[in-house]
Amino acid sequence: MRTFEFKSRIVVPGEPAEIFPFFADAGNLDLMTPRWLHFRILTPGPITIAEDAEIDYRLRLRGIPIRWRSRITAWEPPHRFVDEQIRGPYRMWVHEHRFRPVDGGTSVEDRVRYAVWGGAPANRLFVARDLARIFEFRRKRLAERFATSSTDS
Repeated sequence: MRTFEFKSRIVVPGEPAEIFPFFADAGNLDLMTPRWLHFRILTPGPITIAEDAEIDYRLRLRGIPIRWRSRITAWEPPHRFVDEQIRGPYRMWVHEHRFRPVDGGTSVEDRVRYAVWGGAPANRLFVARDLARIFEFRRKRLAERFATSSTDS
């Protein structure tokens, strides 16, 4: 199985201990997800995020309805957490969120390791582009939410 990697980074003002709670609230996923994905959390709230917590979602990807279940496999507030797809559209999806203190605030870093059905051609034609769009939307929303100073991909 061929795997791919996507990385995104944004610096937001504040310390990791101030920033992490926003990401620890599953209700904020909707704020960081583009409307064109028709994202909806199915797990009844309130959701307590912790290691081994599972969350069910529904979304539409390229018009196709998809159910997705993720599990929190690492939980280290306020420094990092990892969610992994246990059911969904990818052959593999491991999303690591890191929060590091830097000059000017906190570096919020996303690293996604994933595998797709159809391998490199499907990734090149569809998945990599979609991920870039989704994470660009996410960076813009975080910039608005935290009045950020800088971004990089």
